[in-house]
Amino acid sequence: MQKFVQKLVSQPSGLAVSTMLNPAERARVDAASRGLYELVHRDSLDDVLKDVRERRAGAVVFSVARYGILPTSRIATIVREFPQVPAIALLTSTEEHTPLATLSLGHLGIRTLVDARAPRGWTDLRDILMAERSSDLERDVLAQLALDLAGASRDCWRFFELLFSASPRIVVVRQMATQLGVLPSTLLSRFFRADLPAPKRYLSLARLIRAAKLFENAGFSVANVANHLEYSSPQSFGRHVRTVMKMSPVQFRRSFDSEKMTMFFREELVLPYRDVLRTFSPVTVRPPWIRDPNNFRPRYQVTS
Repeated sequence: MQKFVQKLVSQPSGLAVSTMLNPAERARVDAASRGLYELVHRDSLDDVLKDVRERRAGAVVFSVARYGILPTSRIATIVREFPQVPAIALLTSTEEHTPLATLSLGHLGIRTLVDARAPRGWTDLRDILMAERSSDLERDVLAQLALDLAGASRDCWRFFELLFSASPRIVVVRQMATQLGVLPSTLLSRFFRADLPAPKRYLSLARLIRAAKLFENAGFSVANVANHLEYSSPQSFGRHVRTVMKMSPVQFRRSFDSEKMTMFFREELVLPYRDVLRTFSPVTVRPPWIRDPNNFRPRYQVTS
């Protein structure tokens, strides 16, 4: 657990994107970002490589149009040496060399191509980079929880990992139970017997941490946030906020950013139950003497 904490807190907290684009593409990418991530436009691949090596960039965007004037060895180095940093090829126009350039970038290891010749492409670019930005939120929240729950069992920690790493795909307890490999009724009963809040409460507040993070972007409407988090409709998202937080989505946006919502999650569901959670096992049933060595009583006693 300690190594996990060190790994998490050593990472940068925000997503910066290093780019190699034409001037016209830079302006369009800036407009498309809506402040969702920090763009660092570079004129040389050496600068891009430095951004990645020094962990100042969480993603890289290459212009297909600039491929012919870029040293391919440098692109290959970035893609090969940093496989965890997404490399994206951006196509904004069609030239004579475009098919060959696109194919060559694929041979260099770039697996994501965004076709921005149509408006939908800019939405796709935002979605891809937003997914990377969401991983930053996951890392930050789990880093804090790792400190709060130091010593917790592996399957207890797995529960908290799923709350954030699998969101927004996991939205009901049944899906969570499937991922943990237990029946939903079993999962519910174990939380109940341990006198912990219901798993549904953990899921609900975890989703709202993500909502608070999205609301930090002024360009996002309630409908945008509902869509990103896979609610069935903005109305469904509004009902969820009112049920869980006793306020409207607009009030929620004004009251909570992601940091405040994370603290709310911890104060409601983690810190008051920290001692219980550190010995809690939602998946594996362990005998009481394993959960608490002081309760151990040998079944047989050897006498002389």
